[in-house]
Amino acid sequence: MLLVEEFYKTFTNKQICDANTTSEVIIAISVETREKVDEIIEDVVKAGGGEYMDTKDYGWMYQKMFLDPDGHHWEVFFMDESQIPTGN
Repeated sequence: MLLVEEFYKTFTNKQICDANTTSEVIIAISVETREKVDEIIEDVVKAGGGEYMDTKDYGWMYQKMFLDPDGHHWEVFFMDESQIPTGN
């Protein structure tokens, strides 16, 4: 669930951290294709989020990161397990 801060406060007695200055969690989402990774990042930027760190392309895994408007760290990736190097 994505909640606005005031409503989120009704779920906890703890102080809510400022994700712009601290890291509390990294949320990773696996998608079906490399193109879907790019599409999601484009939508994120249009919605007010921002790309974060460089794109990672390992051949078998393609990953982009973003920060949402509240500063939370998200990763979107596509992985083709059949292409993972075996080391042999």
